[in-house]
Amino acid sequence: MADLITVEDPDDPRLRDYTGLTDVELRRKREPAEGLFIAEGEKVIRRARETGYEMRSMLLSSKWVDVMRDVIDELPAPVYAVSPELAERVTGYHVHRGALASMQRKPLPTATELLHSTRRVVIMEAVNDHTNVGAIFRSAAALGMDAVLLSPDCTDPLYRRSVKVSMGAVFSVPYARLHTWPKGLDLVREAGFTLLALTPDEKASSLDRAAPHTMDRVALMLGAESGGLSTQALVAADEWVRIPMSHGVDSLNVGAAAAVAFYAVATGRPPA
Repeated sequence: MADLITVEDPDDPRLRDYTGLTDVELRRKREPAEGLFIAEGEKVIRRARETGYEMRSMLLSSKWVDVMRDVIDELPAPVYAVSPELAERVTGYHVHRGALASMQRKPLPTATELLHSTRRVVIMEAVNDHTNVGAIFRSAAALGMDAVLLSPDCTDPLYRRSVKVSMGAVFSVPYARLHTWPKGLDLVREAGFTLLALTPDEKASSLDRAAPHTMDRVALMLGAESGGLSTQALVAADEWVRIPMSHGVDSLNVGAAAAVAFYAVATGRPPA
């Protein structure tokens, strides 16, 4: 059973895992270096535990102690009960969901290991908006994609905002990082995957014509919100594919486009 500890000092060193959660640059560097990430909200915390992540500690507003009692009773990790005001002073924002947990990261598999046992893969290049990353992981989980590969400069899927937006889907879709770009794409092609670059370019084939659902192994490449896939990534692809647009709209947000494309990969039924 976990120790339930009431904390009244925002500078208490035991709360260090939760300090400055709104400082993006600090957390980007600190969390991977220290092997932790932050799960926010009851559902996300429970999902992290269900998928095998070890908890370092939990930070709860007092009214959430009873809600999380079953988790507390099973934990060896300390649980810190604090007022909402103190939680805000420690984290830097109002913790709406009243529950945070510091979780221990797992070692990532290699890209080669993931490619060996998958057929439908997502590849993200330089996607650094945490909301988009979370949305892409959630759609990947919901629509049957097997794994995600990240370019070296793609943001951390376990950053708090990404985890929250994905509703914990980042825990259930395996991912790995390609350490060279675009050279790392050679590993994907050598594993038997067809590399499809998603782009609004009119020279691209529509998804229904490309018929990715008929391909034995498919890797769908997605670029960042502003510039899309780089020239190097587009050159490395086997085929360019696009989602047909209507009413003068030129493109979709990458998170929305990913969901449409994943559905096409799974079922072969993109919008006409």
